[in-house]
Amino acid sequence: MINPHVTSIFGCGSVVAADLIVSVGDNPGRIHSEAALAHLCGAAPIPASSGRTHRHRLNRGGDRRANSALHRIALVRMHHDQRTRDYVAKRTKEGLSKKEILRCLKRAIVREVYRVLCLGQAVLPTGQVEVDELKARRIERQLSQAQVAEKLGCAPARISDIETGKRPLPELRLAYEELLKSA
Repeated sequence: MINPHVTSIFGCGSVVAADLIVSVGDNPGRIHSEAALAHLCGAAPIPASSGRTHRHRLNRGGDRRANSALHRIALVRMHHDQRTRDYVAKRTKEGLSKKEILRCLKRAIVREVYRVLCLGQAVLPTGQVEVDELKARRIERQLSQAQVAEKLGCAPARISDIETGKRPLPELRLAYEELLKSA
């Protein structure tokens, strides 16, 4: 079953979506992780360190059509998405080259594509995960709303508001997502 939300990924039009769908195939369940999809698409980083220099380079393997689709999404985002432009500016100040930044962007895009194509989740306009997933992640980590609220320094009712979608609370939501990623 193909997720109809593929074209809702920022920068992913019908042609790019078709390339990604063809690469994943008719059995997305065979791709067991984001890393597996990254290897399939040729977006997994390969260590290319020398001496005291620690860096990664682009993978030349994998499905070139899928890698091309990721590249087109990355270029569209670099020109039209403010969050991506801010990220590129930050990474440029850190001394990364354009190729290295593209590699990082492709890997981030693979995470989003994996959630949509392989897990069947929808993409929110801001790139955030759905509220149902936040609750599922919290329960999976055996955390109560009160425990999460204590760690974030807010009332448990605010965590409930985020999980039910009653109030957006974007800053708290981002902190909540980061907490669940690190827990």
